[in-house]
Amino acid sequence: MASLYLLIPIAIIFVCIAVAVFIWAVKSEQFEDLERQGYDILFDENDDNPKPDHLSKASEAEKKQ
Repeated sequence: MASLYLLIPIAIIFVCIAVAVFIWAVKSEQFEDLERQGYDILFDENDDNPKPDHLSKASEAEKKQ
């Protein structure tokens, strides 16, 4: 029973910290754009026309010259 006098205030403190972190995240607009990360994976702009390895190595050699 004596341990409850210690554990309940610690639990309340953890809940208050969690609520404060959540409020901070909402106010700093962490949840504004939830779908952009998913679209970045699906629509990668760098790999629209992937080149075979032998062509990409040749083009890198041309750029160096």
